[in-house]
Amino acid sequence: MLSDEQLLKFSRQILLPKIDIDGQEKILAAHVIIIGLGGLGSPVSLYLAAAGVGKITLIDDDQVDLSNLQRQIVHDVNSIGMNKVDSAKNTLKRLNPDCKVELVSRRLESVELTKLIENATLVVDCCDNFATRFLLNKICFKQKIPLVSGAAIRWEGQLSTYTMQPQTPCYRCLYEDDVSNDESCAHNGVVAPLVGVIGSMQAMEAIKVICNVGEVASGRLLIFDGLDMQWRTIKFKQRPDCPVCG
Repeated sequence: MLSDEQLLKFSRQILLPKIDIDGQEKILAAHVIIIGLGGLGSPVSLYLAAAGVGKITLIDDDQVDLSNLQRQIVHDVNSIGMNKVDSAKNTLKRLNPDCKVELVSRRLESVELTKLIENATLVVDCCDNFATRFLLNKICFKQKIPLVSGAAIRWEGQLSTYTMQPQTPCYRCLYEDDVSNDESCAHNGVVAPLVGVIGSMQAMEAIKVICNVGEVASGRLLIFDGLDMQWRTIKFKQRPDCPVCG
């Protein structure tokens, strides 16, 4: 049961018929794992903590660098040199002291990651390499844990949600093993608000999954062009020859 303080704190969400008290209780009971505390993971973690997610596990093995601060808004100048997960935890606890924040500041092997994910409500993929994305997809499919995936580079971002339910596509239905080399912001650049747009959309999808409301972007790749301020949607289906879910 929500306390009087929680009823007031989350009143603007509780007012929404699609959320109400039942939905807010689901949010408070949820455990979300966020992989990557950079440009995307920053707004995802901030909005989910503010929304009242009860437990958030942050995974990132990197430290805060001066060049991160242009877009990674969960960190600040006092965080430079700190582990990103420690810096993010400090910010999230100031925002919502009741949120339980667990940290992993190293790369996890498949077995460790599997064990961690099996107890999660959902996983939000904010990482920057295909190897990790493929591994997350494989584990989430096996565990039937929803996966919200986003990416951003230069002026363009994209996201999709994989519910891991029968007859729905997974990440590998969209991307083959022989995808081109990973592109990084360090080599290609990225406009600061772009990661805020995509990260906020990922947080939106996460709340919808937790509350089981609305229509998530399953089987749809949403692509945002920041220069033209346009969204376009690519629909895709489960591949019969997919090595993960086919």
